[in-house]
Amino acid sequence: MAGPCSARLQGDVAAFTAALRSLVNNPQFSDVMFVVGREQQKVFAHRCVLACRCQAFRGMLGQVPVGNQDSSSSVPPQGPFILGNVQPEVFLAVIEFLYTNSVTLNSHIALEVLTSSVEYGLQDLCKLCVKFIKDTLSVDQVCEALQAAVTYGQVDLQQHCLAFIEGCTAAVVRTQGFRELSDVVLARVLRSDRLAVDELDLVQAVREWAHVSSAVLERPVPEVAALPVRELRLPLLAPSELVTLESYNQQDLLIPVENIAAAWRAHALRKGSGVPSRLCRPRRGTRPRDHHRHLEPHAK
Repeated sequence: MAGPCSARLQGDVAAFTAALRSLVNNPQFSDVMFVVGREQQKVFAHRCVLACRCQAFRGMLGQVPVGNQDSSSSVPPQGPFILGNVQPEVFLAVIEFLYTNSVTLNSHIALEVLTSSVEYGLQDLCKLCVKFIKDTLSVDQVCEALQAAVTYGQVDLQQHCLAFIEGCTAAVVRTQGFRELSDVVLARVLRSDRLAVDELDLVQAVREWAHVSSAVLERPVPEVAALPVRELRLPLLAPSELVTLESYNQQDLLIPVENIAAAWRAHALRKGSGVPSRLCRPRRGTRPRDHHRHLEPHAK
Protein backbone atom coordinates (compact mmCIF):
# COMPACT_ATOMS: atom_id res chain seq x y z
CA MET A 1 0.00 0.00 0.00
CA ALA A 2 1.18 3.48 -0.79
CA GLY A 3 2.15 5.68 2.16
CA PRO A 4 0.13 8.73 3.17
CA CYS A 5 0.64 11.88 1.05
CA SER A 6 0.98 15.38 2.41
CA ALA A 7 1.07 18.85 0.89
CA ARG A 8 1.01 22.43 2.04
CA LEU A 9 -1.71 24.28 0.18
CA GLN A 10 -2.13 28.02 0.19
CA GLY A 11 -5.36 29.93 0.25
CA ASP A 12 -6.09 33.41 -1.02
CA VAL A 13 -3.10 35.53 -0.01
CA ALA A 14 -4.86 38.80 -0.79
CA ALA A 15 -7.78 37.95 1.49
CA PHE A 16 -5.38 36.93 4.28
CA THR A 17 -3.38 40.16 3.95
CA ALA A 18 -6.55 42.25 3.92
CA ALA A 19 -7.77 40.56 7.09
CA LEU A 20 -4.51 41.30 8.88
CA ARG A 21 -4.47 44.87 7.56
CA SER A 22 -7.86 45.38 9.19
CA LEU A 23 -6.15 44.80 12.55
CA VAL A 24 -3.64 47.62 12.07
CA ASN A 25 -4.30 50.27 14.73
CA ASN A 26 -7.58 48.55 15.56
CA PRO A 27 -8.45 48.81 19.26
CA GLN A 28 -10.66 45.72 19.03
CA PHE A 29 -8.89 42.78 20.69
CA SER A 30 -5.69 44.86 21.01
CA ASP A 31 -3.59 44.28 24.11
CA VAL A 32 -0.90 46.94 23.81
CA MET A 33 -0.98 50.67 23.12
CA PHE A 34 1.64 53.21 22.03
CA VAL A 35 1.51 56.98 22.37
CA VAL A 36 3.38 58.30 19.36
CA GLY A 37 4.95 61.62 18.40
CA ARG A 38 4.41 65.15 19.56
CA GLU A 39 0.75 64.69 18.69
CA GLN A 40 0.58 61.89 21.29
CA GLN A 41 -1.45 59.82 18.88
CA LYS A 42 -2.65 56.50 20.26
CA VAL A 43 -1.72 53.44 18.22
CA PHE A 44 -3.23 50.08 19.12
CA ALA A 45 -1.55 46.76 18.41
CA HIS A 46 -1.47 43.09 19.31
CA ARG A 47 1.45 41.81 21.34
CA CYS A 48 1.63 38.40 19.73
CA VAL A 49 1.95 39.90 16.21
CA LEU A 50 4.65 42.39 17.17
CA ALA A 51 6.61 39.86 19.21
CA CYS A 52 6.67 37.15 16.57
CA ARG A 53 7.64 39.58 13.80
CA CYS A 54 10.26 41.76 15.51
CA GLN A 55 12.95 40.91 18.03
CA ALA A 56 13.05 44.49 19.30
CA PHE A 57 9.35 44.46 20.13
CA ARG A 58 9.68 41.02 21.67
CA GLY A 59 12.19 42.43 24.13
CA MET A 60 10.11 45.53 24.82
CA LEU A 61 6.87 43.64 25.38
CA GLY A 62 8.42 40.86 27.42
CA GLN A 63 9.73 43.09 30.20
CA VAL A 64 8.63 42.27 33.72
CA PRO A 65 6.70 45.15 35.32
CA VAL A 66 8.58 47.04 38.03
CA GLY A 67 7.81 45.64 41.48
CA ASN A 68 6.78 42.22 40.20
CA GLN A 69 9.74 39.86 40.25
CA ASP A 70 7.70 36.66 40.07
CA SER A 71 8.28 35.95 36.37
CA SER A 72 6.10 32.86 36.45
CA SER A 73 2.99 34.91 37.22
CA SER A 74 3.86 38.30 35.81
CA VAL A 75 2.03 39.73 32.83
CA PRO A 76 4.08 41.76 30.35
CA PRO A 77 3.23 45.45 30.42
CA GLN A 78 0.20 46.60 28.44
CA GLY A 79 1.52 50.11 27.88
CA PRO A 80 1.03 52.76 27.01
CA PHE A 81 4.54 52.90 25.57
CA ILE A 82 5.63 56.48 24.88
CA LEU A 83 7.42 56.98 21.55
CA GLY A 84 7.89 60.73 21.37
CA ASN A 85 10.62 60.90 18.73
CA VAL A 86 8.83 59.27 15.82
CA GLN A 87 6.05 60.55 13.58
CA PRO A 88 2.76 58.62 13.89
CA GLU A 89 2.68 58.10 10.10
CA VAL A 90 6.15 56.55 10.24
CA PHE A 91 5.32 54.26 13.15
CA LEU A 92 2.09 53.16 11.48
CA ALA A 93 4.07 52.26 8.35
CA VAL A 94 6.27 50.00 10.49
CA ILE A 95 3.19 48.44 12.11
CA GLU A 96 1.61 47.92 8.69
CA PHE A 97 4.70 46.02 7.56
CA LEU A 98 4.71 43.82 10.66
CA TYR A 99 1.09 42.83 10.09
CA THR A 100 1.04 42.50 6.29
CA ASN A 101 4.67 42.21 5.10
CA SER A 102 4.00 45.22 2.87
CA VAL A 103 4.26 48.94 3.45
CA THR A 104 2.69 52.13 2.11
CA LEU A 105 5.39 54.75 1.55
CA ASN A 106 5.58 58.30 0.26
CA SER A 107 8.49 60.67 -0.26
CA HIS A 108 7.79 62.51 3.00
CA ILE A 109 8.28 59.53 5.30
CA ALA A 110 10.45 57.04 3.35
CA LEU A 111 13.76 58.10 4.93
CA GLU A 112 12.30 58.06 8.43
CA VAL A 113 10.78 54.64 7.85
CA LEU A 114 14.23 53.53 6.70
CA THR A 115 15.62 54.86 9.98
CA SER A 116 13.01 52.96 11.97
CA SER A 117 13.60 49.77 10.00
CA VAL A 118 17.28 49.90 10.95
CA GLU A 119 16.50 50.68 14.59
CA TYR A 120 14.05 47.77 14.82
CA GLY A 121 16.27 45.37 12.86
CA LEU A 122 13.72 44.87 10.05
CA GLN A 123 15.93 44.02 7.10
CA ASP A 124 13.09 43.29 4.66
CA LEU A 125 11.46 46.63 5.42
CA CYS A 126 14.83 48.30 5.00
CA LYS A 127 15.14 46.81 1.50
CA LEU A 128 11.68 48.03 0.54
CA CYS A 129 12.53 51.54 1.75
CA VAL A 130 15.80 51.58 -0.19
CA LYS A 131 14.03 50.47 -3.37
CA PHE A 132 11.37 53.16 -2.98
CA ILE A 133 13.96 55.87 -2.29
CA LYS A 134 16.02 54.88 -5.32
CA ASP A 135 12.94 54.81 -7.57
CA THR A 136 11.70 58.25 -6.45
CA LEU A 137 14.98 60.11 -5.91
CA SER A 138 14.88 63.84 -6.67
CA VAL A 139 17.31 66.76 -6.71
CA ASP A 140 15.84 68.15 -3.50
CA GLN A 141 16.05 64.86 -1.58
CA VAL A 142 19.20 63.18 -2.87
CA CYS A 143 21.58 64.71 -0.31
CA GLU A 144 19.35 63.73 2.60
CA ALA A 145 19.11 60.23 1.15
CA LEU A 146 22.90 60.02 0.76
CA GLN A 147 23.41 61.17 4.35
CA ALA A 148 21.02 58.47 5.58
CA ALA A 149 22.66 55.84 3.37
CA VAL A 150 26.08 56.60 4.85
CA THR A 151 24.72 56.76 8.40
CA TYR A 152 23.04 53.36 8.13
CA GLY A 153 25.63 51.61 5.97
CA GLN A 154 23.42 51.19 2.88
CA VAL A 155 26.19 50.85 0.29
CA ASP A 156 23.90 50.29 -2.69
CA LEU A 157 21.88 53.41 -1.88
CA GLN A 158 25.10 55.40 -1.38
CA GLN A 159 26.30 54.48 -4.86
CA HIS A 160 22.92 55.28 -6.39
CA CYS A 161 22.79 58.69 -4.72
CA LEU A 162 26.34 59.55 -5.77
CA ALA A 163 25.59 58.63 -9.38
CA PHE A 164 22.47 60.81 -9.23
CA ILE A 165 24.47 63.75 -7.84
CA GLU A 166 27.10 63.30 -10.54
CA GLY A 167 24.37 63.61 -13.17
CA CYS A 168 22.95 66.93 -11.97
CA THR A 169 25.56 68.41 -9.66
CA ALA A 170 24.93 72.06 -10.51
CA ALA A 171 21.33 71.77 -9.34
CA VAL A 172 22.14 69.64 -6.28
CA VAL A 173 24.70 72.06 -4.82
CA ARG A 174 22.01 74.75 -4.65
CA THR A 175 19.67 72.69 -2.47
CA GLN A 176 19.13 72.97 1.25
CA GLY A 177 20.02 69.27 1.56
CA PHE A 178 23.51 69.96 0.22
CA ARG A 179 24.06 72.60 2.91
CA GLU A 180 23.01 70.12 5.58
CA LEU A 181 25.46 67.34 4.64
CA SER A 182 27.99 66.28 7.23
CA ASP A 183 31.63 67.11 6.52
CA VAL A 184 32.44 63.42 6.01
CA VAL A 185 29.70 62.90 3.42
CA LEU A 186 30.45 66.17 1.63
CA ALA A 187 34.13 65.20 1.37
CA ARG A 188 33.06 61.87 -0.14
CA VAL A 189 31.03 63.69 -2.79
CA LEU A 190 33.91 66.04 -3.60
CA ARG A 191 36.26 63.13 -4.29
CA SER A 192 34.31 62.27 -7.43
CA ASP A 193 35.81 62.99 -10.86
CA ARG A 194 32.35 62.88 -12.42
CA LEU A 195 30.71 65.88 -10.78
CA ALA A 196 28.97 67.90 -13.48
CA VAL A 197 29.95 71.35 -12.22
CA ASP A 198 32.90 73.69 -12.55
CA GLU A 199 35.43 73.87 -9.73
CA LEU A 200 34.83 77.57 -9.09
CA ASP A 201 31.15 76.84 -8.49
CA LEU A 202 32.08 73.98 -6.17
CA VAL A 203 34.32 76.27 -4.12
CA GLN A 204 31.43 78.71 -3.73
CA ALA A 205 29.02 75.90 -2.79
CA VAL A 206 31.44 74.62 -0.14
CA ARG A 207 31.84 78.17 1.20
CA GLU A 208 28.05 78.49 1.61
CA TRP A 209 27.89 75.02 3.19
CA ALA A 210 30.68 75.96 5.62
CA HIS A 211 28.96 79.13 6.79
CA VAL A 212 25.72 77.22 7.46
CA SER A 213 27.59 74.46 9.30
CA SER A 214 29.56 77.00 11.30
CA ALA A 215 26.35 78.67 12.48
CA VAL A 216 24.62 75.39 13.31
CA LEU A 217 27.59 73.79 15.09
CA GLU A 218 28.83 77.04 16.61
CA ARG A 219 32.36 76.34 15.44
CA PRO A 220 34.72 78.43 13.25
CA VAL A 221 34.41 78.11 9.48
CA PRO A 222 37.97 76.74 8.99
CA GLU A 223 37.32 74.06 11.60
CA VAL A 224 34.04 72.74 10.20
CA ALA A 225 35.33 72.86 6.62
CA ALA A 226 38.74 71.26 7.15
CA LEU A 227 37.83 67.87 5.68
CA PRO A 228 35.87 68.94 2.55
CA VAL A 229 38.33 71.72 1.67
CA ARG A 230 41.06 69.11 1.18
CA GLU A 231 39.08 67.81 -1.81
CA LEU A 232 38.79 71.16 -3.63
CA ARG A 233 40.92 71.17 -6.79
CA LEU A 234 42.33 74.67 -6.59
CA PRO A 235 45.07 74.14 -9.23
CA LEU A 236 42.26 73.91 -11.80
CA LEU A 237 41.40 77.58 -11.24
CA ALA A 238 42.88 80.32 -13.41
CA PRO A 239 45.17 82.95 -11.82
CA SER A 240 42.45 85.62 -11.89
CA GLU A 241 40.10 83.22 -10.10
CA LEU A 242 42.71 82.48 -7.45
CA VAL A 243 43.07 86.23 -6.82
CA THR A 244 39.33 86.51 -6.24
CA LEU A 245 39.42 83.42 -4.06
CA GLU A 246 42.13 84.97 -1.90
CA SER A 247 40.05 88.09 -1.35
CA TYR A 248 37.10 86.04 -0.12
CA ASN A 249 39.42 83.89 1.94
CA GLN A 250 40.69 86.90 3.89
CA GLN A 251 37.18 87.25 5.32
CA ASP A 252 36.40 83.70 6.44
CA LEU A 253 39.72 81.77 6.23
CA LEU A 254 37.83 78.91 4.59
CA ILE A 255 40.89 77.57 2.76
CA PRO A 256 44.29 77.11 4.42
CA VAL A 257 46.90 79.49 3.01
CA GLU A 258 49.16 76.57 2.12
CA ASN A 259 46.47 75.13 -0.17
CA ILE A 260 46.22 78.38 -2.12
CA ALA A 261 50.02 78.65 -2.21
CA ALA A 262 50.22 75.14 -3.70
CA ALA A 263 47.81 76.19 -6.45
CA TRP A 264 49.95 79.25 -7.24
CA ARG A 265 53.04 77.04 -7.28
CA ALA A 266 51.40 74.77 -9.83
CA HIS A 267 50.90 77.82 -12.07
CA ALA A 268 54.46 79.08 -11.58
CA LEU A 269 56.06 75.73 -12.31
CA ARG A 270 53.55 74.99 -15.11
CA LYS A 271 52.82 71.61 -13.60
CA GLY A 272 51.20 70.15 -10.52
CA SER A 273 54.48 69.89 -8.65
CA GLY A 274 53.97 68.97 -5.02
CA VAL A 275 50.19 68.83 -5.41
CA PRO A 276 48.37 65.49 -5.12
CA SER A 277 47.54 64.30 -8.63
CA ARG A 278 43.83 63.99 -7.83
CA LEU A 279 43.68 67.75 -7.18
CA CYS A 280 45.02 68.48 -10.67
CA ARG A 281 42.53 66.23 -12.44
CA PRO A 282 39.62 68.02 -14.15
CA ARG A 283 36.15 66.80 -13.26
CA ARG A 284 33.49 66.00 -15.82
CA GLY A 285 32.00 69.50 -15.49
CA THR A 286 35.26 71.48 -15.23
CA ARG A 287 35.43 74.34 -17.70
CA PRO A 288 38.68 74.16 -19.70
CA ARG A 289 41.40 76.68 -18.85
CA ASP A 290 44.57 77.28 -20.84
CA HIS A 291 46.85 76.03 -18.08
CA HIS A 292 45.11 72.65 -17.71
CA ARG A 293 47.34 71.07 -20.33
CA HIS A 294 50.30 71.62 -18.00
CA LEU A 295 48.56 69.78 -15.15
CA GLU A 296 47.89 66.57 -17.05
CA PRO A 297 50.00 63.67 -15.70
CA HIS A 298 51.40 62.89 -19.16
CA ALA A 299 52.36 66.48 -19.95
CA LYS A 300 56.09 67.10 -20.38
